[in-house]
Amino acid sequence: MEFPRDKYLQQLIKRRHDGLIKIVTGCRRAGKSYLLYRIFYKLLVDQGIREDHIIRFSFDTDEDLDKLLPFLPEEPLFVEDSSKNRKVNSRKFRAYITSITNSDDEFVLLLDEVQELDRFVNTLNGFLRHQNFDVYVTGSNSKFLSSDIATEFRGRGTEIHVLPLSFKEYCAGLKTTPQEAWKEYIVTGGIPLVASMNTEEEKISYLKNLCDETYLKDIIARNDIRTAGKLSDTFNILASVISSPVNPKKISDTFNSVTGSSISQDTISTYLNYFKEAFVISTVQKYNIKGRAYIQTPFKVYFEDIGVRNARLNFRQIEETHIMENILYNELRYRGCNVDVGQMDISEKTDRKDKNGKIIYAKKALEVDFIATFGDQKYYVQSALDMSGRAKEEQEKKSLYYINDSFRKIVITKNGLKPQTDEKGVITVDLFDFLLGWNM
Repeated sequence: MEFPRDKYLQQLIKRRHDGLIKIVTGCRRAGKSYLLYRIFYKLLVDQGIREDHIIRFSFDTDEDLDKLLPFLPEEPLFVEDSSKNRKVNSRKFRAYITSITNSDDEFVLLLDEVQELDRFVNTLNGFLRHQNFDVYVTGSNSKFLSSDIATEFRGRGTEIHVLPLSFKEYCAGLKTTPQEAWKEYIVTGGIPLVASMNTEEEKISYLKNLCDETYLKDIIARNDIRTAGKLSDTFNILASVISSPVNPKKISDTFNSVTGSSISQDTISTYLNYFKEAFVISTVQKYNIKGRAYIQTPFKVYFEDIGVRNARLNFRQIEETHIMENILYNELRYRGCNVDVGQMDISEKTDRKDKNGKIIYAKKALEVDFIATFGDQKYYVQSALDMSGRAKEEQEKKSLYYINDSFRKIVITKNGLKPQTDEKGVITVDLFDFLLGWNM
């Protein structure tokens, strides 16, 4: 079973021979390695590049690391970096590359989990001096795209962020109907390996293990965390608050009430950054549409993969409304949009009057689920699982009606109907139509 990753493949193709390091990021098991090692590799071979001129090397597999042992035998395979983390010796790796390349032929380097290589920035920058090298790397940790490293690259890197399977990719790979696919997708998510498994029991077991043995242990080891239990409990709480406005204080209070132990807001903020750096979650700020300014708190939390989120809660909280919003957030990112949460401040008539008989207006803050920006285009998107009944429809559209600009305003709902535009210009689109490619 193979899932189409055409969007990412096209991005790789467009960046060929651009003189930059192509950096493929994403959470672990999102399909980065498969994209480079299988899909892109096959394309290169089909285009006539010799297989021995396409160098595939993964820094987290013993089979590839063994290839380095004969080079500079007096030096260790692993060295410690400035933070005392064990890294692959970059001198041995460079010696290996020198032995299998030359200065005349074209070579493509596909390097997996490159953050495990010592001084990888200098090594990659060195490769760019070879005009016959076209370099592609993957990484599972956003620290390796930090501002310091971006400065070291001096504009020599370009990022391609790979998400777990979109709903459209999921349906195409499984060759099933959207209705049937949705039942599975909202529970076990879009990790490609999970999607290809035959039984729900196998999927659930794998996702739980992925959370504990890969995500958590990776974050604990990378950041030298001594309070692993608190990190794990925070992970659970983050999973329980998707699509709801939160801040470090609220998360800290929830932690204290649920676990019976205390945790500071500063620690919560630190843990949030760890999960974001590992591409497990995103935090999304609010943007005041009328005031044209960002609101630092509260923010919303969304998971990169909904199956991982569900696994943290032992698959107990499958609330379709919140999960749908999380999936739409990832879909907008998949389409290349920058995404914020919107807030529209309004003054609304009340039934009350002041002592002079004038109508009293009440100030309210209405939410727009997403403000999606793509270039000079902007889209206001509302997620509404069920919009049956006039009152419910008015409630979901209310914030959009108050926005006085010409950008598209869209409500996505699960109604099975064709797209419709009301008298105020708000478009209602069926969930499956949208996820399967409806053009905003």
